Amino acid sequence: MGYYKCTRKCVNAEAIVKKIVRQYVKRDPTLAASLLRMHFHDCFVMGCDASILLNSTKTSIAERDALPNLSLRGFEVINAAKAALEAACPKTVSCADILSLAARDSVETIYGPSWDVPTGRRDGIISNASDVLLNLPPFFANFTTLKSIFAAKGLNVIDLVALSGGHTIGFSHCAAFDARLYNFTGKGDADPSLDPAYAAHLRTKCKHGDLVTKVPLDDTLTGFDTNYYKFIMQNKGLLQSDAALLETRRSRFLVEQSTKPSIFRPQFARSMTKMGRIEVLVEKQGQIRSRCEFVN
Repeated sequence: MGYYKCTRKCVNAEAIVKKIVRQYVKRDPTLAASLLRMHFHDCFVMGCDASILLNSTKTSIAERDALPNLSLRGFEVINAAKAALEAACPKTVSCADILSLAARDSVETIYGPSWDVPTGRRDGIISNASDVLLNLPPFFANFTTLKSIFAAKGLNVIDLVALSGGHTIGFSHCAAFDARLYNFTGKGDADPSLDPAYAAHLRTKCKHGDLVTKVPLDDTLTGFDTNYYKFIMQNKGLLQSDAALLETRRSRFLVEQSTKPSIFRPQFARSMTKMGRIEVLVEKQGQIRSRCEFVN
């Protein structure tokens, strides 16, 4: 904790990131969900090493250009923070730390929970689009698959349910749940586990094959509340991977408990700190990129 201040490498590093993130998120509160998602997508592929920020090259397609990442937003926030830090203390603060801090600061800005962000990560130099689908939990995953993917990252079922709560903010494209509305078993039917009235409502928002429209993941787009879990308990989990949290007795109990802010918020904070430690590079590993889109 407080690596840059304690080592006197860049004592104002965290304050600089927070100031810039708040400026952006206050202008556009939907960026909080975007930055949170970017941090999640980074950590689950190659660890929390900012590999998600690297551009593709002539010889390699980077993570950010993989299909699940094409809708990511907020790169300009990270770049602005990086530019400010390079002016204040050049070649000192990693893009990986900036992204980790930005996720926390953005959620804080919309009155969500805060959490500890240990710093001192270094940046990775490898980013392959082919690694993304192998590591990110798909939106159509069942509980067994989700549990396995999270376990591979050192995260347990409690973390799985808590981190899924990040879906209390943000959008999803209609394409991600199209089959649940129009062709769940290949016979033109809806997913029977989805509340029929909610399914009918979603069909008014999303026509079959719609690749453009987005809908909120719950009824409060930028409110960091527990409505996501309440929706799941009412069989209104938007994505199949959300509904999957009801598949076991243990996970269903955790979802029910998470409808209480006093339980959800501190557990989300603990799980975010834990996630931010996945396969980090430290000391002489990796590098400190001068620009987040390029390897030095």
